[in-house]
Amino acid sequence: MKKFKIKINGSEYKVRIHSVENNQARLTVNDVDFEVEVEGLTTNPTRMSTKEISAIQPATPLVKPVAASGSAKPLKAPLPGVIKDIKVGEGDTVKAGQVVVVLEAMKMENNIESDRDGTVEKIHTRKEETVLEGDVLLTIK
Repeated sequence: MKKFKIKINGSEYKVRIHSVENNQARLTVNDVDFEVEVEGLTTNPTRMSTKEISAIQPATPLVKPVAASGSAKPLKAPLPGVIKDIKVGEGDTVKAGQVVVVLEAMKMENNIESDRDGTVEKIHTRKEETVLEGDVLLTIK
């Protein structure tokens, strides 16, 4: 098993790579287990040097960027987990403290509440999607 600390958009993640077979990897990110498919894998990451790991460039962003738009502000995942329910839609009016997303983490459902009054401008996730801490769930303006 190989352990790494990585930073994505300023957020630090602890990654443990358990096994790699062909292009399938079993890993843990901040204590959440994942089975992932790695495109273009030509070597075994458990035997790669830190220099080789830092040279890998992802084909798609690992953290979803938020488009800048006036007074809109992102509501981010406070911890890694799986989206179980999205209680609002784009264009819906929300109040501070209103539950907008249900996130399952460590076998517990966590209500994610809006931190302000506003209108849901964009939903950046969907049900059953796995998110990491700091991923943008939705944008409220």
